[in-house]
Amino acid sequence: MKETVTLTSQDQTRLMVFNRILDGQLTAADAAEVLTLSVRQVRRLLAAYREDGAAALVHGNRGRTPAHTLDPRHRQQVLTLAQTRYAGVNDQQLTELLAEYDRITISRSSVRRILRTAGIASPRTRRAPAHRQRRERKAQAGLLVQLDGSPHRWLDDRGPAMSLLAAIDDATGMVVAAVFREQEDAHGYFQLLYQLVTTQGCPVAVYHDRHSIFRVVHGKQTIDEQLAGQQPTTQFGRLLATLGIQSIVARSPQAKGRVERLFGTLQDRLVVELRLAGIDTLDAANQFLGHYLPRFNATFTVPAAEPACAYRPHDPSLDLARTFAFVHERTVAADNTLAFAGQRLQLLADPQRASYARCRVTVHEHLDGQLSITYQGRVLTHQPAPADASTQRARAAIPVDATTAADATPPATLSASDEPVRAPHRPAANHPWRTPRANAAATPAVS
Repeated sequence: MKETVTLTSQDQTRLMVFNRILDGQLTAADAAEVLTLSVRQVRRLLAAYREDGAAALVHGNRGRTPAHTLDPRHRQQVLTLAQTRYAGVNDQQLTELLAEYDRITISRSSVRRILRTAGIASPRTRRAPAHRQRRERKAQAGLLVQLDGSPHRWLDDRGPAMSLLAAIDDATGMVVAAVFREQEDAHGYFQLLYQLVTTQGCPVAVYHDRHSIFRVVHGKQTIDEQLAGQQPTTQFGRLLATLGIQSIVARSPQAKGRVERLFGTLQDRLVVELRLAGIDTLDAANQFLGHYLPRFNATFTVPAAEPACAYRPHDPSLDLARTFAFVHERTVAADNTLAFAGQRLQLLADPQRASYARCRVTVHEHLDGQLSITYQGRVLTHQPAPADASTQRARAAIPVDATTAADATPPATLSASDEPVRAPHRPAANHPWRTPRANAAATPAVS
């Protein structure tokens, strides 16, 4: 005999039906239709009810611990890790980290149930949904790449504040390039585009915001631009034009929502990964990106609607080192020197030309900090120019040893009573200032 247990509403319904069968009010077929069971199952339950009573109607697994129930020790371990090592991690990433680092294989729903039961809420609060119509992805990879930067405490308090510059393919959601910088600057976007071009190729277009890095704000056209009918452009705009990449400006943050959502995901996931790896410097963070992005793309990349790829290789005739450099125009002085970035550069004579005085040359500031100077496509030899006289005098005025200069005995100062009294200067009698205007006006002009 089974022990007495509490009957559910379903069990009570079955009990009532079986009692009516025993009273002859219902047949087994009628009971099967009422209970949505087979006639065979009704007869089986009826035989058990006659033998064991109401306890026979209770399912045999009621009160037993399911075989797939999570071990209480693992449940406590998940809670401990979620509050310490993986604090602030969302449910999905916590599930992945537990499987990767702690060998705890558990579903996301189980993780969520454990955390919510313990009163641990999701780290991300969600706003009320707004009605938007999502733009369709581009059909092919390489048709559009979105660029943007995200300043964030990527290293928490272990290292400096940084900005992550990233490029994401619109068709696949693949992060095709990324670089950490101290701040969002043109040099960083040059590095980002260099990664993209050398690893994937040149996309058809890039999509970006209205930052002054990408477009000239209230700029004035140079004489050459006016003659050529060109609009003023930035260094990055010139680079895109050289590579044949179209530049598209977004009018709102929502317009480039794919890259904005990317940073939301990375601020959840990448911060934790950097912390677990012990990264605390900018250089180490950039090295870590090379190992992390393939894993990230393996999880979040989706196939493009069309298998064809729109990335194209760059023009082989382009010198990438010179193409991915900041270009500045300078006029050479009469002594074959030019000023750039607070320094003076001396151009040396070469077989093609003895002097470049008054010539308009181009200074290329490369990504590694090196400088090259070209004239009509030829690279000119240069070296630091010797300091001029004014610079040497300024340097001579600075004491070589500041400690010796500080310890030196200052010259004796004269008081007001000790200073010699100077007689006022009087011009000579024949000085023009003492000549009357009348006399000057009466002086005949010399013909």
